[in-house]
Amino acid sequence: MKGFYTILLLIVSNVFMTFAWYGHLKMKQEYSWFAALPLIGVITFSWVIAFFEYSCQIPANRIGFVGNGGPFSLMQLKVIQEVITLIIFTVFTTVFFKGETLHWNHLAAFVCLIAAVYFVFMK
Repeated sequence: MKGFYTILLLIVSNVFMTFAWYGHLKMKQEYSWFAALPLIGVITFSWVIAFFEYSCQIPANRIGFVGNGGPFSLMQLKVIQEVITLIIFTVFTTVFFKGETLHWNHLAAFVCLIAAVYFVFMK
């Protein structure tokens, strides 16, 4: 179950992270009050969201790390996190930013990341 909880927390963390890092770009387009915020206001807004990212990311790493009784090495945790990040980012981008599209080279990069997951778990 630790592996399941780790991956679930990483997914939730990455949803918050993606919104904190890129959501302000969409909000600037959608909300005039947000567009009027100075950069420090946007940074503060993103930091508030990032708090929730860290509130999931750190427990995920603690639960999942083999040194704490979890099933994953540090390398495995990082590769899992990167793949989850890419998947969440892709969904976020294609849903919220209608002008962004997937191309063959993006799919080729995904295949490489899937290969990375395979290799990092190979004994």
